[in-house]
Amino acid sequence: MIVKNFFMHLSENQLLNKAAQNYGFKLGAHSVVAGTNIEEAMGSIKELNAQGISCTIDNLGEFVHDKAEALHAKKQILSVVDAIHAHQVDAHISLKPSQLGLDIDYDFCLENIKEIVEKASAYDIFINFDMENYARLQPSFDLLEELSKDYDNIGTVIQSYFFRAEEDIQKYSKYRLRIVKGAYKEPEAVAYQTKEEIDANFIELIEYHLLNGKFTSIATHDHNVINHVKQFVIDHSIPKEKFEFQMLYGFRKEMQLELAEQGYNFCTYIPFGTDWYGYFMRRLAERPQNLNLVVKQVFTKKTNAAIGVVAGAFLLGRLTSKRF
Repeated sequence: MIVKNFFMHLSENQLLNKAAQNYGFKLGAHSVVAGTNIEEAMGSIKELNAQGISCTIDNLGEFVHDKAEALHAKKQILSVVDAIHAHQVDAHISLKPSQLGLDIDYDFCLENIKEIVEKASAYDIFINFDMENYARLQPSFDLLEELSKDYDNIGTVIQSYFFRAEEDIQKYSKYRLRIVKGAYKEPEAVAYQTKEEIDANFIELIEYHLLNGKFTSIATHDHNVINHVKQFVIDHSIPKEKFEFQMLYGFRKEMQLELAEQGYNFCTYIPFGTDWYGYFMRRLAERPQNLNLVVKQVFTKKTNAAIGVVAGAFLLGRLTSKRF
């Protein structure tokens, strides 16, 4: 837990973020990030589509406090929407409200997201609102509710570590939902703290939405959860068209392909861009297997913190080439 918290704090360090942008792709961050630009991301998506795998695209970046930066992010995401349409790839968008101005002004953020959703709707492209930390949780739901008055191509994420997740999944059952465990450090007052509690709630939320919801995206690399879901849908006669499995780009590649070959809907989460550092640090924090190796091999050496953290990208690239 101490090491996990350490990486979560690193994910919010802007100085290290800048250093990572300079060195990360040279050291192997490309193993978990599908390029720095739209064309590189499209190439990765086409390769996955050819294997029967759909994709959701994340233009990396979050916690923006400058309007010009938020407007730039909007422009970039609009270009991704155009690229999905132009290349006719099987993909949709995952966006973070904080990247589009949620921390600056709610109405400003709403207008930015509305422009994206409107263009995507014209192309029949789905937009998923990624959920962030607890402080941004309710405002993100508010955005979803406001935009759903005029658009039906939107959905969001339910994080199983929150106490309120059961209430939220019932309230938003009419939406397409991605069920996840949660990737941010949250206080005991609002979130479960142990793996056992989070995992148990994760299963309960998945089962509820499979039985009662519109469409369920099950985001996990855990083969035990996947096997449980496989049996659950058989036992309850839930058709494969009602759900999909999701994993992150670069993780458990063999299992991703195996599930697609078995006829399950499968979607890979495709992050791209230069602002990859916070995303990468949370991936380290989520997986103890990666943490132990990174700490052992990087932080026992006499390297400075910035280069040490970025070098973790190379180690994770090596790790993700193996079967977890």
